[in-house]
Amino acid sequence: MTERRKAFPTSEELRIWRDFIETTEALRAELASRLQAESSLSPGDYVVLLALSEAEGRRLRPSELAARIGWERSRLSHQVRRMERRGLVRREECAVDSRGAEVVLTDEGAAAFANASRPHLRAIRELFVHPLSEDDLAATERITSALRNGLMAGRGA
Repeated sequence: MTERRKAFPTSEELRIWRDFIETTEALRAELASRLQAESSLSPGDYVVLLALSEAEGRRLRPSELAARIGWERSRLSHQVRRMERRGLVRREECAVDSRGAEVVLTDEGAAAFANASRPHLRAIRELFVHPLSEDDLAATERITSALRNGLMAGRGA
């Protein structure tokens, strides 16, 4: 019985896990819904535009962009294709060498990102920051750090 208890979460641990998952999914869904309604950008659009807006020259190789946002290259490729059709990004030959391409933030993409950021940041404050005390936020930071470190250790990073 003791070995089994060590191998599996307790009912209380499972309840906490489930509360965590259900709450984070509800939060993500509400943020995504508001982002789409207020800016016509999907969360995928937003994360790509954010990474490109922070990159030097507003451009990144697809492999570097995928790594920064934690996506598989195939998922990024589909997302970039959809964003290209809407004029938010474009692909260009690599400025440093002629092997491969870079994803470049267009002026239209930069404007869409800027217009989406204010309402999105307000929603983050309303839905995530405001309900938590300073102690809650500090605890959340410790918890997410511990979880991230555990994931990285499991990957051998």
